[in-house]
Amino acid sequence: MFKALIEASVRFRWFVILAVAVVAGLGLFELTRLPIDAVPDITNRQVQITTVAPSLAPEQIERQVTYPLETALAGIPGLTSTRSLSRNGFSQITAVFTDQTDIYFARQQVAERMREAQENLPDGVEPALSPVTTGLGEVLMWTVDYAAFDQAKARAGRPGWQPDGVYLTPEGERLATPQQRATYLRTVQDWIIAPQMRSTPGLAGVDTVGGYVKEYAVRPDAARLSAYKLSLGDLVQALERANTQAGAGFVQRAGEALVVRSDALAGSIQDLAQAPVVNRDGLVVRVADVATVEIGQGLRLGAASRDGHEAVLGTALMIAGGNSRTVAQAAAERLAEVDDSLPPDVVAIPVLNRSELVNSTIKTVARNLTEGALLVIVILFLLLGNIRAATITALMIPLSFLFAVIGMNRFGISGNLMSLGALDFGLMVDGGVVVIENTLLLLSQRRAELGRVLTRHERLGAAVEAARQMVKPAAFGQLIILLVFAPLLTLEGVEGKTFQPMGATVMLALVGAFILSFTFVPAMAALLVRDPKSVHSGPDGRVEEHETRILRWARQRIQPAIGAAVSRPRMVLMAAGMALLVGVISFFTLGREFIPTLDEGDIAMQALRVPSASLEQSIAMQMALERAIKAQPEVETMFSRTGTAEAAVDPMPPNISDSVIVLKDRKAWPDPRLQKEELIERIEKAAGQQIGNNFEFSQPIELRFNELISGVRTDLAVMVYGDDFGTLQRTADQVAAALRQTPGAADVRVEQASGLPTLTIKVDRFAAASYGLSAADVSEAVSAGIGGAEAGQIFEGDRRFDVVVRLPEAARNDPAALAALPVVSTSGAVVPLASVARIDTAEGPNQISRQNGSRRMVVQANVRGRDLGGFVSDAQQRVAKVALPTGVYLDWGGQFENLQRAEQRLGLVIPVVFVLIGILLFMALGSFAEAALVFACVPPRPRRRRRRLAPAGHALLRLRGCGVHRGVGRGDTERARPDAGDPRAPDSRAAPEGCSHRRCV
Repeated sequence: MFKALIEASVRFRWFVILAVAVVAGLGLFELTRLPIDAVPDITNRQVQITTVAPSLAPEQIERQVTYPLETALAGIPGLTSTRSLSRNGFSQITAVFTDQTDIYFARQQVAERMREAQENLPDGVEPALSPVTTGLGEVLMWTVDYAAFDQAKARAGRPGWQPDGVYLTPEGERLATPQQRATYLRTVQDWIIAPQMRSTPGLAGVDTVGGYVKEYAVRPDAARLSAYKLSLGDLVQALERANTQAGAGFVQRAGEALVVRSDALAGSIQDLAQAPVVNRDGLVVRVADVATVEIGQGLRLGAASRDGHEAVLGTALMIAGGNSRTVAQAAAERLAEVDDSLPPDVVAIPVLNRSELVNSTIKTVARNLTEGALLVIVILFLLLGNIRAATITALMIPLSFLFAVIGMNRFGISGNLMSLGALDFGLMVDGGVVVIENTLLLLSQRRAELGRVLTRHERLGAAVEAARQMVKPAAFGQLIILLVFAPLLTLEGVEGKTFQPMGATVMLALVGAFILSFTFVPAMAALLVRDPKSVHSGPDGRVEEHETRILRWARQRIQPAIGAAVSRPRMVLMAAGMALLVGVISFFTLGREFIPTLDEGDIAMQALRVPSASLEQSIAMQMALERAIKAQPEVETMFSRTGTAEAAVDPMPPNISDSVIVLKDRKAWPDPRLQKEELIERIEKAAGQQIGNNFEFSQPIELRFNELISGVRTDLAVMVYGDDFGTLQRTADQVAAALRQTPGAADVRVEQASGLPTLTIKVDRFAAASYGLSAADVSEAVSAGIGGAEAGQIFEGDRRFDVVVRLPEAARNDPAALAALPVVSTSGAVVPLASVARIDTAEGPNQISRQNGSRRMVVQANVRGRDLGGFVSDAQQRVAKVALPTGVYLDWGGQFENLQRAEQRLGLVIPVVFVLIGILLFMALGSFAEAALVFACVPPRPRRRRRRLAPAGHALLRLRGCGVHRGVGRGDTERARPDAGDPRAPDSRAAPEGCSHRRCV
């Protein structure tokens, strides 16, 4: 087959060149479409269900929401595991599927099960699916903020900053307080920026956190309600009836049909305030008589800040499988367009653009690839000594790369640090070098034999023959190299997503290089390469290959060394054995890491506070932290998310803040040589001066990957499973103590599962029944007064805002005022809440985590100053001493889980690959002894043999087998010697000559 292919390539050489040009053009086109990213997207296939139920405590939401939804997912095809968390008013379930499961099929199945389970959920609770995004989905973040106040530029009466420091909106509202201004920023984000950003191609959605959601707040006065014998339910009903619209069909008049519409929608605060609540003997009680109507702020689960002040943070979420570089650039361009349409003195500023990291990474990869390619090309010109031959060989580099790009697009492999950074141009040109070098040698031999310039037909024949002679060593060598990369394709899970693109890209490039070596190279050699003008003969009269000065210098020094090694085989054998022993010992003492960490440039910091900290307290502490860290000269800006955002792709309780510290360009640092680890230590020291915080440092992408994949944010997680919270807490504390004693442990902490202060209102059923009240009457009054009750919507053009009945902040936060909350019985009697309920304060669970149906508590730790594998081995020995109560068991996860799974898989696959390599070597060389020499890298004892490969074992020293075909080539060189079949020929020359042949050097 190869013979026919080579002959056809030389015969139809112009057609081959045209076909290669077409493939190159296709490769260039595919290169423009190649998805570019910084790292492979290692997020597993998962679907998240998010539910917001403000009236439910953690235990209630676990029992009434999380558990029914979690159990409903059981049995979905492709489902591998589930995990969930239940917090105050919030539940999230993550369903993880196999990598072979289509994400949209998975979402459809989850949505169907979710609808079936919804009938078992509390009234008004509606679960929703999170956007179709991944760990690399946060491609662009921006803050919505006010421009700095400049009194000189302020103009009274014009929208924007006023001379007195008040902000005037285009609608004419004067925003005097920080809350009012934060509310307006959130309105701008929700109704101006987000709708336009969602139309950006490639986005799955826009996430928002920070500010306050605007609402029309109705603040009831408990005393007035009691005086008029009204309940909160009466007030809500009155507002709903005062804000409605209805259709009445149509009427006919003069042959026309007029549509009849009753428009009773409220359009302002005054409309709501004048709505009647009740008519008592001609006395109309209006909303304004029992409540205050104003523009208010909704209860929020999260907040955002930047550089020490509150702001609104928007995030563009890329759809799963998108091109983060192009999507981030498109989102940034759209944001710039949107910024021009914002109200005066309101700006949307990008704070994190994923395309910058991608461009930086690809720039580094491109520079390395370019430098590597140039180095290979220079070496080719220096060693081949023939400009045309070196040019032909050098063309293999771009052509093989473009061939790989076509395959990458075909198989959905993105161009990133792992895939493109693994390309080895030396491997790409290997086959071409062997073929072109053999062509030069054959042309020299034919010229010497004929004693004249070769004809075109003779040159074509030499090109065919040279390629045919190299088919066997090149084919077996390339096949062995492909086998070496094959184990990477067998990895699964996170490690598979990480390393499979690297292995597949290299294999695609090698396949392309192999095809080109026996099609394009012979064709170009037949067209361009001429027989040399002078022929070099050795002392024995045989024609020698042409050598450059560098090769001649190298041969003069290599041949004596090879001869000395062949003459002292025992010494060489002992030295090789010692080197092998040292290598084995070194291998087992090496540290183990799952993957080297990519320096993303920016720093991610997580600040943790006591579970009882409110959102307002957390944001105040966070802003103080930002001001302290922003003072560092290396910090460009810092922004944070506290609590849970709107889309809840990364839910956090109110006492935890996620921050991104954006660093300046290193050239702008006071000390550009400062190590990043030292900077982190300085930042941690500065932040440590702000009391009440604990810190964890990571990187933005790394943090999101860890969270989405395993549900934890650290290198190592010890999951403690059981049923009883008290038992889980005690066991987790003991495990954490053992981890802290392990050298290399950092940021060790136990999941904050308890410590949430809870105000419990326990209905006294006997007392309530004596007043004719049910438990629902009391609960609904409390829910409306504290959490709020929706009473319709107000439309402002396309914008719509909820009308909410809720007690004033002072009354909501005062237990005495809460105790006086009126509850109206069916008989009209007004009963204070304290008469029918008991109000207690106690400490309850902060968060309840579950995995695969069992409760869990996580002990998290990062590793610094040592390898992950060694740390876990030591930690497991220490944790093994912890006595586990009955029903409690441990599991180890995080990055260590990926490392362990990869080691187990490679431990099975690599021995199989070595066996296959040995079989291929035997097939190539036809001798167990010669195959063993190449495989084992050990020179044999000198014995008289017809052929000898001597020290040909260096072929596998690089593990990838990139030099195997050279070992086979040496055997072919020795077999080609005229005296190879003569038993009287001195075989002491075989090894030195074979190893110093140019195709081997």
